[in-house]
Amino acid sequence: MRYFLLFLLPLYLVAKPFKVATYNVENLFDATYQGSEYEEYIPGKHNWNQRMMEIKLNHIAEVICDLDADILGLQEIENESVFERLKKRLKRVGCAYHYSAITHKRGAPIQVAMFSRFPVAKQKELQVSISPLVRNILEVEVYADGNPLTVFVNHWKSKGRKGVESKRIRYAKTLQKRIDSLPRNKEYIILGDLNSNYNVHLTLDKKIDDSHGITALGDVLHTTVDNKLVQENQMPKAKRGIHYNTWQELPFNQRWSHKFYGNRSTLDHILLPSNMFDGRGIDYVNDSFGVYKADYLFTKRGYINSWKYKHGKHRAKGYSDHLPVFALFDTQPYKTDKSKEISNQAVIKPIEYLYTLKRLKHPVKLENAVVVLKRGNHAIVKQTPLGRGIFLFGCAKGLKEGKKYDLLVQSIHTYKGLKEVTDIVKFKEKGGASLGDFYQRPKKMRQNEIIRDIEGTYRGRYLFTNGIKIPIHFKNKHFTPSNGSKLKIHYAHLGYYKKLQLVIYSKKDFEIMER
Repeated sequence: MRYFLLFLLPLYLVAKPFKVATYNVENLFDATYQGSEYEEYIPGKHNWNQRMMEIKLNHIAEVICDLDADILGLQEIENESVFERLKKRLKRVGCAYHYSAITHKRGAPIQVAMFSRFPVAKQKELQVSISPLVRNILEVEVYADGNPLTVFVNHWKSKGRKGVESKRIRYAKTLQKRIDSLPRNKEYIILGDLNSNYNVHLTLDKKIDDSHGITALGDVLHTTVDNKLVQENQMPKAKRGIHYNTWQELPFNQRWSHKFYGNRSTLDHILLPSNMFDGRGIDYVNDSFGVYKADYLFTKRGYINSWKYKHGKHRAKGYSDHLPVFALFDTQPYKTDKSKEISNQAVIKPIEYLYTLKRLKHPVKLENAVVVLKRGNHAIVKQTPLGRGIFLFGCAKGLKEGKKYDLLVQSIHTYKGLKEVTDIVKFKEKGGASLGDFYQRPKKMRQNEIIRDIEGTYRGRYLFTNGIKIPIHFKNKHFTPSNGSKLKIHYAHLGYYKKLQLVIYSKKDFEIMER
C-alpha cells in the first residue's frame, strides 16, 4: 500500500493551469499632489479627492478579485503609493497578492505594474525614451510552478494626440532588442495595452501611418509573416522572434476589449513566442484566451461601464474603459487541435455566397465591391449591376459612394431577416464606378437593392405605388410625412424587418410633392 501511495503522489502534485491577464484600469491616481498628474486628477479639482480615490480603488479591486488571475499586468497606475493601497485593499477583501512590481519612471503621470501569486525572482525596466511621457516597459521574472517565466508588461503610445505609428515602433524595437538578447530557450509572455489592433497591418489609419505601412505589432514583433497573421498551427515550428497573437482564438464578433464612439478595438494583447507551444516547461493552453465580461462591466445599454467623468467632474461611478483579457498556461504540453479550422485565412467569394451562411468560419474577400449608397456609417455594396447587394451595418467608415473596393468581410449577421455585414477591412481602393447601371430596377423585389425615382402615397406606414403597397420606414422619425402625402423617393434601401420594406435614411432621399 505504501508503494502504491508513492506511485499516486505525482498525480496529486500535478499543477493546475494558471491564469495570466492584463487590465488597463483607466487612471488609478492617488489623492496626493505630485505635480505630474493629469489635470483631471489634481487633488481638490474636478471632484477628485480622497473619497473619490477610495471608490475607484474599491471598483478596481472588485474586478481584480473576480478576474482571479495568477499573474496580472496593470496599466495606468499613477505611482507606487496608490499601487500599495490597491495591494492592501485586495488583501483586505481576501484577494491578496504576495508579490508585485511596478515601474518608477521619473516625472511620468502613470506607470505599469504587475501582481503575482508566484515568487518574483527579479525585475527591471526597459527604457524606450528619456521623455517622462514615454512609459518604460516592465520586465519581471517569476517562478511559475517552479519554472522561470519572464513577463513583459507594456503600455504603448495611444493613437490619439499625434500618436503616429513610429512612436509605437520605438516601444516594439526596444522590446524586440531585449528579447533577442535572451537565451534561446527562455520562456516569456508579452502583454499589455499596445494601443494597436491585432490586424493593424490591414487597418492602420493613413492619418497616423508615418512608417510607410510598417507596423510595430506586425513587422517588429512579427505577428505577421508575408503580411499575413501568424497562425497557431505555425507556432511549434516558428522561428525565434515570431509571436502569435491570441486574439485569433476568438470569433471575429468577439474580438474587442475597448470601444471608442462605438468602434470596437483590440488594444489589449497577450503575445506568445514559439516556446509556449513546444511541449517543454510552460505551454499555452489551447483555446483559453478570452475577454473578461462580467455583467457589471457594462451599462444597461451595453456600453463598457467606464469611470464616469462628466461636465468636468468625477461621478464616483464606473470601472474602466478597457476590459481585462486573459489566457491560461500549464506545465502540461500544449495540445494541438487538428479539427480546429484556420479561420483567419480569407477566401475570395461573391456577395451571393454570404447569403448561404448564418455565420462566417473564415474571412471573405469581396473583389470589386461598388458602394452604391452611403449614408452615415452604413452602406450598400454590389459587385455587378444585376448581382446581389449587401448592407454594411455600422462599418462603412472610410468608404465613399461611387467608389470601388476590395473588401475583407470578417463578420455577418441576420437581423429580423436582413442580411448584414458588421465588420470589414478595406483592402484596396480601385477607383470610381458609374452607378447608373447599378440603379436599374431589379427583376424581382429582394432585400439590399437600391430603389430610385418612384412616386406614391404615404399612408399608415406604407407607400402605395403602381397598385402595390410596401412598408416604408424613415430612420429619423421626424422625417415621417403625414398620412396622404404624395412622395417622390429619390433613393431608398430595400431592407427587411420581418418582411421587405423601404428604408429612407436621409431627408435628401425623398421629397413631399403634395400634402
